[in-house]
Amino acid sequence: MKSMLDIYELLKQYGTYIYTTDRIGDLMLMEDELRELYKANVLAPRDFQTALLLIRQEANRLQKEEKG
Repeated sequence: MKSMLDIYELLKQYGTYIYTTDRIGDLMLMEDELRELYKANVLAPRDFQTALLLIRQEANRLQKEEKG
């Protein structure tokens, strides 16, 4: 997993489509869905950690854009 697109594709494999007009909200929903998949032992720990890192990096980037 190397990009946000990879995370979208991963979630789509499990029937989860997330799109609202709030990008930060989308990221929070994606994180919640990934946590549920991990708890259900569907995701490998490495994939889960990588996906969370990418989501948090994207959230930080968006928050910096909003501020300045």
